[in-house]
Amino acid sequence: MDTISAISTLIATPLLLILIVFLYLVLKIYTGKSINNPKYAPVCGTIFDRLLHYKTIYDYQISIARKHKTHRMLAPDQSEVYTTDPRNIEHVLKTNFDKYAKGRHIQEKLMDLLGEGLFGVDGDKWRHQRKLASLEFSTRVLRDFSCAVFRMNAAKLVRLISETAIADRVFDIQVGKA
Repeated sequence: MDTISAISTLIATPLLLILIVFLYLVLKIYTGKSINNPKYAPVCGTIFDRLLHYKTIYDYQISIARKHKTHRMLAPDQSEVYTTDPRNIEHVLKTNFDKYAKGRHIQEKLMDLLGEGLFGVDGDKWRHQRKLASLEFSTRVLRDFSCAVFRMNAAKLVRLISETAIADRVFDIQVGKA
């Protein structure tokens, strides 16, 4: 009898701990997160939804983005905002960039991917990177680049038309268009 009692205690204790942690996470997620506040983007999922849709996470997030251009996903320690609305993207990346600092946590996560470039830093480093990048996107630089690309593609097109004319063939210049 003591053995059965000991085994059931060994099984029940971890299950109880898991249940307590689960309930704690659920309460942490759903309290103080402005769930029904119209001033905030709608909540369209939690960390549990991500786990549930783990194998198709990108399709899942795209389906949500099609319904809500801006939405939130909740986790116990944070609320993540996702947006596909061009106005919001411009607001965050251009108009009010300084108000949306990434902070140390995000910078550390993105360091391997972005390094200390324009999208990986904040503050003075960001201003310096933006100044450097703006030189590459000046009207003259873009014009020179686009002219070179246009000439290269125009030469390919002329060669294709010439070869087709010499061979006395007809071709559809809009291949792939419906």
